[in-house]
Amino acid sequence: MRVKTGFLGLGLAVAVALLSACSPAHEDLREWMAVERRQMVPRVTPIAEPKKYIPLAYTEGAAADPYNAERLVQVLRRESNMGASGTAALLAAELNRRKEPLEAYPLDVMTMVGSLNRNAERVALVRVDKLLYQVRVGNYLGQNYGRVTQISEAQVALREIVQDAAGEWIERNSELQLQEKKQ
Repeated sequence: MRVKTGFLGLGLAVAVALLSACSPAHEDLREWMAVERRQMVPRVTPIAEPKKYIPLAYTEGAAADPYNAERLVQVLRRESNMGASGTAALLAAELNRRKEPLEAYPLDVMTMVGSLNRNAERVALVRVDKLLYQVRVGNYLGQNYGRVTQISEAQVALREIVQDAAGEWIERNSELQLQEKKQ
């Protein structure tokens, strides 16, 4: 029993020593921290007043339309005045005429499905978007000003006006081949 009370007494003495050492020894440190907190004044630079936003009015008429055909005609006129080749006049004539319905589609979505003779004239049958069109020599096909020059039983021959790598307008021959139905 004496051993137990000895350990108990020793433990109690250590606890009292630890508690007494904490309280008054750090009081000066706490006072210094309180004084420093009172003297410390934060320095904040004020943020500048935001600029007033003034929206710009959108006027679509004032901006140049990059897809306008008139712009192309103006460039072609300027080139023809500077001594450009005769293709500028050829293209200007193409731009001034009324567009035909099949000029809204590229050639790769068109298929020639047949031909027939009407009043001693060969007519090609061309399918676009599940609709069938009759095409004669002189009609226009595709988006490159393609004019039909010849129709045979197996193909439709076209003359197109395209831009080459140098930006010059040239004539190119194309064909729309007969597509036979596979069984």
